[in-house]
Amino acid sequence: MASAGAAAEGAEQNHLNVPISDHEPWGTTMNNLGIMPVGISGHQLVSDSLCIQRFDPSLGLIAPINPMMAGISLIQPPPGSTSSLVPPPPSDIPVIKEIIHCKSCTLFPQNPNLPPPSTRERPPGCKTVFVGGLPENATEEIIREVFDQCGEIMAIRKSKKNFCHIRFSEEFMVDKAIYLSGYRMRIGSSTDKKDSGRIHVDFAQARDDLYEWECKQRFMAREERHRWKIHEDRLRPPSPPPVVHYSEHEAALLADRLKDDNKFSEATAVLFTWIDRGEVNRRTANHFYSMIQSANSHVRRLMNEKAQHEEEMEIAKEAFKNALMAILTQFEQINAVFTAATRQKAWDHFTKAQRKNIDIWRKQCEELRNAHSEDIMGIRREEEMEMSDDDTDEIACKRMRVEENGVCDQTQDSLKEENDSLRWQLDAYRNEVDLLRKEQIRNSRPDEEYAHSQTQESQLQLLQQSMHSMQQQLLNLQEKLLSKEAELEQAREEHRHLEGEVLLLRDKSMNSCIPALVRSRDRRSEFMIMRGGVASEKEALLLGIMSTFLHVHPFGANLEYLWSYIQKLDAKVTAVELEHLMVRLPSMFKQELSGVGANLEKRWKFCGFDSLST
Repeated sequence: MASAGAAAEGAEQNHLNVPISDHEPWGTTMNNLGIMPVGISGHQLVSDSLCIQRFDPSLGLIAPINPMMAGISLIQPPPGSTSSLVPPPPSDIPVIKEIIHCKSCTLFPQNPNLPPPSTRERPPGCKTVFVGGLPENATEEIIREVFDQCGEIMAIRKSKKNFCHIRFSEEFMVDKAIYLSGYRMRIGSSTDKKDSGRIHVDFAQARDDLYEWECKQRFMAREERHRWKIHEDRLRPPSPPPVVHYSEHEAALLADRLKDDNKFSEATAVLFTWIDRGEVNRRTANHFYSMIQSANSHVRRLMNEKAQHEEEMEIAKEAFKNALMAILTQFEQINAVFTAATRQKAWDHFTKAQRKNIDIWRKQCEELRNAHSEDIMGIRREEEMEMSDDDTDEIACKRMRVEENGVCDQTQDSLKEENDSLRWQLDAYRNEVDLLRKEQIRNSRPDEEYAHSQTQESQLQLLQQSMHSMQQQLLNLQEKLLSKEAELEQAREEHRHLEGEVLLLRDKSMNSCIPALVRSRDRRSEFMIMRGGVASEKEALLLGIMSTFLHVHPFGANLEYLWSYIQKLDAKVTAVELEHLMVRLPSMFKQELSGVGANLEKRWKFCGFDSLST
C-alpha cells in the first residue's frame, strides 16, 4: 500500500510534465484547482466567466460557478442574506462542481459526463435530508463539519449502517445539501476503503417537518380567513334599522303607510314582525284586522299592474311581429332585384367577377330570408298553439260535463261551500260593525273622542266596502250556481239520450244477422261480462298486470299512465279496452276524482283486498 501511495504521489507531482495536446481538459483541471489556466504562450485558456473568483481560504469551500446558488445552493438565498455572487455563465455551459476541502476530509466531485444523481419527490415542508454512502470511519463531527456550511443543523441522527438523517433549520438549506449528492468523501489522506465513500443526499420524509408544515399551512389559512372576513365585513351592506315596537300611535301611522303604494313594502315588513312577535291579542285584534284588510286591498292594484304589463307585452309582441314582416318584405324586394339581375338579358353584360359576386350576394340574401321567414312562422305557430289550447280546453270541459255526472256534483258542492263561507264572513263583518258602534257609544272622554271617531269611521267605511264586495261576490256565485245547475240538467238529459241510442243500436245489431244459438251464447257471455266475468285468457293476463301495477301505486294512477305502461308489453291494447275492463270489475278497481274544474283528474286504484276483507 505504501508503494502504491508513493507511486500515486509521484504521478501527481509529475502531472505538469505531461505534454498538452488538448487545452480544454487542462484548462478545466487548472480551474478546479483554483489556478488561472494559461497556455504556453501565456494567454488565458478559459474565459473570464468560467474562471473561479477569489475565495476566502478560511472557509475551506470553493464557491460554485452557478450564480443562483447562495454558498453551494441551487436556489436564491432568502432575503437578508449576503453572499458574493459571480456573473451568470452562459445557459449552454453546464455547472461545474469543484473540489471541497474541509479540515478532516475532502470531497471530490463526480465525473461531469455522468448523469446527475436522482432524488425522490420532495415532501411538503422538507427540512430533513438522508445522507447515504458515508465512509465507515465517518463520525458525527466530520458529518457536521461537511454539512455545517449548508446552514444551521438542528439535529443529526446517525445509524451504524453508513447513513444518517440531518435536519436543518430552514427549507432552502436542504437544496444546498442536495448539491453535495454524488461527491466522493475521503477522510484525511487515507486510501483505505473505510475512509472513503460516495455520498448520496436525498429528501427525507420526517414527521416533525410535516407537522411544522401543517401548522404553517393552518396558520396561513387562518390568516387568509381573517383577511377574507375583514374584506367581507367591509363590503357587507349596513344592517336595516330595527322595527319599532307596537303601540296605538305606531299602528295608526302604519295603517296610513299601508295605503301608500311607495311605502307598502316597508309597512308590510313591520306588520309581519308585529304579528310574528305576538302583538295580536283581544284588545288589538281589530287594529290588526283593519291593517290586514288594508294589505289585502292592494291585491286588486297588483292584478291591474299585471294586466297592464301583459297588455304592454302584447303590444310589444305585435310591434315586433310587424317589424319582422316589414323586414321580410324588404328581403323579398332585394330577392326580386337579384332575380331580375340574373336574367339572360342583363346577366350577359356583367363580367365574370361581377357575376360571381352577384351570385354570392343572392345566396346570402336567400339564406337570411329563409331564416327570417322561419322565425315568423315560429311566432305564428305559437299563436296557433295558444288558440288551439283554448279550444281543446273548451272541448275537454264539454266532454267532462257530458260523461261525468260526479264532476258536476263536486263543483256544486264546492260552490255551496263558498256561498256558506261568504255568508259567514258577512255575519262576521256585521258583528264587527255592531262592536265598533258600541265602543263609540262607550267612549265618553272628550280628549279622545275625535281620534276614536275618525278611526272608527274609517274602519266602518272599510267594513262597508268589504261587505259590499262580499255581497257582489255572493251574487256572482249564486248566478254561477244556477248556470252550473242548468248545465248539469242538460248534461244528464244528453247522457240519457245517448244511453237510449246505444241500447237501440245494440238490439238492432243483435237481431240483424246472428243465429239464435249464437245470440244466446253472446247474451250469456255479455251477461257474464256485465256481471264482472273474464271473457278470455288475454283479459285475465291484463287483469293480473293492471292489478300488480296499481298495487305498487297506492295513491292510484290515471288511465294514460297505466296504458303507456301496458303498451310497452302489448302495443295492440287500447286505452278504451282497459277502461271497459276496469269498469266491469268494480270489486277490483275503483275510480276516484281529484281537483276542481280544469284541474280535474281521474285516478284508478286497486281495491281487491278491501272487497275480500268485507
